[in-house]
Amino acid sequence: MMIQKGPLTLYRNLVSQGKLTYDSYQENVASELDDLLRRLQQYEMEMEDYHAQLYIWENSREKERRRLLVEEAEDKQRDGVWIDEKRGFLDKLVTRRRRGNIEPGVGKWVSYLNREKKLDKLVGQRPVSPVAPKGLYLYGNVGSGKTMLMDMFYGATEGVIKHRRRFHFHEAMLEIHDHMHDVWKRRDDDKSVQSSAFSWISSLPFDAKIKEWLIGEEKYKQETQQKHILLAVADKFLVDRQANKTGASILCFDEIQTIDVFAVVALSGILSRLLNTGTVLVATSNKAPEDLNQDGMQRDIFLELLSKLDENCNKILVGTEKDYRRLIPTEGSTQVHYFWPVTSDTYSMYEAMWHDITNQIGGDTISVTIPVMFGRSIEIPQSCNGVARFDFEYLCGRPVGAADYIAIARNYHTIFISEIPAMSMKIRDKARRFITLIDELYNHHCRLVCLAASSIDDLFQGTEEGPLFDLESFQFETEAEGTKLRRDVLAEGNVGLRPSTSGLVAILSGQEEMFAFRRAISRLIEMQTPLYLERVQHAHPSFQLQAAPAVARNNRTCVSQCAPSV
Repeated sequence: MMIQKGPLTLYRNLVSQGKLTYDSYQENVASELDDLLRRLQQYEMEMEDYHAQLYIWENSREKERRRLLVEEAEDKQRDGVWIDEKRGFLDKLVTRRRRGNIEPGVGKWVSYLNREKKLDKLVGQRPVSPVAPKGLYLYGNVGSGKTMLMDMFYGATEGVIKHRRRFHFHEAMLEIHDHMHDVWKRRDDDKSVQSSAFSWISSLPFDAKIKEWLIGEEKYKQETQQKHILLAVADKFLVDRQANKTGASILCFDEIQTIDVFAVVALSGILSRLLNTGTVLVATSNKAPEDLNQDGMQRDIFLELLSKLDENCNKILVGTEKDYRRLIPTEGSTQVHYFWPVTSDTYSMYEAMWHDITNQIGGDTISVTIPVMFGRSIEIPQSCNGVARFDFEYLCGRPVGAADYIAIARNYHTIFISEIPAMSMKIRDKARRFITLIDELYNHHCRLVCLAASSIDDLFQGTEEGPLFDLESFQFETEAEGTKLRRDVLAEGNVGLRPSTSGLVAILSGQEEMFAFRRAISRLIEMQTPLYLERVQHAHPSFQLQAAPAVARNNRTCVSQCAPSV
């Protein structure tokens, strides 16, 4: 039964229904994903048993560790080992001779290691995780079907794989930043004697000096275990915060890229850790793994990542040269969702669609504020029960970015954007923001309605002010823009050096930027097709949360009257 719901059957069904054009590369990938899904079902059960054993082992080890610490503290208090700094030299010397073999060695490091060795004997070694099936690394041109096939696979894991996550590159980087800030904040909180991490010590029957020693040992353990910030982040990266789950068996990662030093260091450290601890990776990229870092940033670290990907993933080229998004059939689409150029007629049609959809959804159009990551928020000028409306300048002409777009995409299944201009070097920063916006709306399966100055194919062609693409200008501005946050993280987290000259140029290199333009155009085209619009009501997060019959009736009405969407 699982096989019938797998990616291969889904792909063949779409081809037989005329919704997709057959491609041998895509069918091969679907077959590989089908096989992986079959193996993951058994692996998921093995991982459930492993996590249960690991939970018991970790609790037993912590219980024994505290018992050993208390025994050491009792010895110190009973034998008068604790030395008061105000006491004389002779008293100190006599006390030291009385210590015997209570704490051999030269400091906390030796004490910590001796305690860990005792725990290995008392509790045993950490349970061994089951052998993970090899994941897949899919790479190829724009529109070759990589993301579509990965999403078919991810959808097929629902109900089969309990622990699973899907990230796009922007979302993953923001999560990494967020977790880093959490780790640093927790470190600061744990430095306080009043920290909840030390609450178990307060009720123990020891002198104040002995308790201070116990707190010192606890702090040293925490500092040792959290010394490498990326490992600490990786251990939290796939945790479902709401469900308080301990990780994921499968990670789907869309558009892996290494745009700067931070991306190289962060992805290398975190993906290596996840692969080492049993996570199965299914990734997409426009480049083969060995071509991800052509500028040679942090080469040694990058080579370690390559080795891990080689060991844990099968590389598959989705080798078609065609952009299949352009070949998706459009028959059956009853309405246009991309209006151009801006005339009184197109403006009227755009306005009519807004009123039709909001009337079918029901409710008042209001201004609301929604939360964004890092404690920020963004105002939504016009919002109506999952539908939002903006102009281009509001979304792309201000200092907003991926975090804001992700918040909007998660909260609204239908987005209206007006006054979209043709983009040239004169507004290159706005163009980049627009590309990021399209990526996030596409990744969250939002329906997009546009009022634009030009056709989709001409959006990024430039104007009389000059072409959009100018490599020298891009190289110059990377010296000053877009690197502060990453430099701060690298410096504060001590995870690497500042970007090299070649690394700075690579942040927005010509090849990467042109690929991003092509991807945005390709995705905009797909977002107008019935196949994409049909998926909105099934795939967007808001529809999975809505259970009210009235909402369901409104959705069905809109599907039948204004193209498959809401």
